[in-house]
Order: sequence, then structure tokens, then C-alpha cells
Amino acid sequence: MQKKTRRRQSERVRVEDVAAAAGVSGATVSRAINRTGPVSEAIRQRIEKAVVELGYVPNGAARALASHRTRVIGVVIPTLENANFAITAEGAQRYLMKRGYHILVATSDYDPDQEWEQVQSLVSHGVDGIVLVGAQRDASVVEFLRSRRLPFVVTWTLAGDASTPCVGFDNAEAARKLATHLINLGHRHIGVIAGLTRNNDRAAARLEGVRRALSDHKLVVAREMLLERPYRIVEGQLALRALMAMSPAPTAVVCGNDHLAFGALIECGRQGIRVPEQVSVVGFDDLEFASQIVPSLTTVQVPAEEIGRRAAEYLLAHLAGEAAPPTTEVTVSLIVRDSSGPPPRASRAAEDG
Repeated sequence: MQKKTRRRQSERVRVEDVAAAAGVSGATVSRAINRTGPVSEAIRQRIEKAVVELGYVPNGAARALASHRTRVIGVVIPTLENANFAITAEGAQRYLMKRGYHILVATSDYDPDQEWEQVQSLVSHGVDGIVLVGAQRDASVVEFLRSRRLPFVVTWTLAGDASTPCVGFDNAEAARKLATHLINLGHRHIGVIAGLTRNNDRAAARLEGVRRALSDHKLVVAREMLLERPYRIVEGQLALRALMAMSPAPTAVVCGNDHLAFGALIECGRQGIRVPEQVSVVGFDDLEFASQIVPSLTTVQVPAEEIGRRAAEYLLAHLAGEAAPPTTEVTVSLIVRDSSGPPPRASRAAEDG
């Protein structure tokens, strides 16, 4: 009977009641419960006592106040259109749920301002840590997280800064190996359909890797042979159409990710361009469809699920006060399939001549 009365009482308790009992303002109670601002330990204890005595439980936040943990991790990814980002979030979720944690997922659409807003929103919801994608962002985001002693980890890249924890790989080196594969096949006229490099350090690094491979063989990417496009299949179609309309047309095309490569292969099929006999096409990510499309796609395999799991491992270790390596490098692999082959004989003959 007493428990029943307690439940009815908790339904009537408001933030204002907790504030009055603790001798603070409602805003202070909100900051303490949601961890959205500084609150002294003495005041936090008074609020905690009032919460317990009054039975105020706003969606579990009071329990989080008592333990200083919500057992929720925030994950900010650029987009859900790329399956690998969704797989990364799922990898983190799978690991966290087995340990009593949950995740909140937000997207930034490759917009640093939107990422900043999402980070603030997640912090206002009291997350215990945050997973981010890429190391390039406004310094205020990192300062904001560090000022609140909120652990975070960047993914899909190596930060190159010991103070920034990261789980990822060297995008430039992976792209260099991909482009070198084409050069070793005999290609000299290579086009590039890159992702938009602005506000995307992974796309910029992959483009740099392609340039590095060409430079190693005294080759360059002609300005007209380099197109930057959003990571969408239709953009890959349009870019491939533009590249193949040039004279001379490239004998191989490096795409910044598999979505662009899928679009390029689809456009080749529509135009009757044989792959790889007339042009080779390669991608980056190794999405599930890459091995099923005809011809199957040569690409770089990225362990997206492992990235999410390792990021979650780092955050939970940090929260537990355990030693955790600030940098975790995952292995990426060049997967050679049917979409890459030697250049057409006519092109090889022109090179020899």
C-alpha cells in the first residue's frame, strides 16, 4: 500500500518541488539532472537527496543523477545513407547492450555546424560518452567535451594527435594501394570521382593517396579528370558520364566510395561501355552489394562493425577508469574483383608509341 502511495506522489512531483526542497532554482535542478552545466558537488548532493525523498523520477534521470551515469552513449555519424556508418553504429550498439548500455544516434550530413548541434543535444540528454566520425571539426566541439570531462573517440581515421583518441585507419595509404593496383595493371590515364573533400578529412585523405600513387610513377591527375561529388549513386552516374565524354577518356576510374562506384558501373552498363575491357572502375568501403554487382567491384574492405565495437570498448574502459590505448588501427584490405583489369590495347599501344 505504501508503494502505491509513493507512485501516486511521484506523478505529482515537479522540478519546482525538487528545487524548493533543495533550496535552488529549477534551472539548477535541470542542469544537475541533465548534466548540461556546472553544478557544485554540495548542491548536487542536496538535489539528489530531494529527488530521492520526493520520489521525483523524470524518465530515469534521477537514477542517473545518483550514479552520475545514464548508461547511454551518443553516436554522431555523417549519414545513414552509407550502410557502413549504420554498421559502425550497430557494432557499437551490439557491444554496449551486452554491458547494460544503450546508444543515441544522430546524423550531421557532413555539416560541422549540424554536428556541433547534435553533440550539444546529446550532452543535454546526459550521454556518458560520444563516438564521432573523422578528426576534422571545429576546436570548440572538442573543448566543449573536454570541459565537461566527457569521453569521446573519433572513428574512420587516425587522428595523428596523441591527445585525440581514435579508432580507424590510414585513408590515404589505403587509397594509394588502390590506385597503385591500377597503375600496376598498366593504366596511365586515370580519372577520379572523389567525395566532397570540404569538411571531410577521409575524402581528402583518399584523394591525396591517389595523387601520391600517381606521383610515385611520375603521373598526375589531370584537372579535368578530377570530379568531386556527394556520396550518392546518381552522382557516380553523372560523373562517369562526364569523364567518358572527354578525349581521351580515362582507362580507369577511382571512386571515393562504393556508392559512387556503383553509379559509375550502372552508367557504363547504360552506355554499353564494357568493364573492365574498356574502362576499369574501383571503389572504397566494400559494401555488401560490391561482391554481387556485375561486374563485381574491386574495392577497399573496411571493417565497419569492428570500428564501432572498438570505439565502444574504448569509451567503456575510459568510464571504468581502465587504461585504454588512445589509438586503435584497424586493418583494411584491397579486394580485387572483376571490375579492374588492364587498359584497352589501343591505349597501351599509344603509351608504347
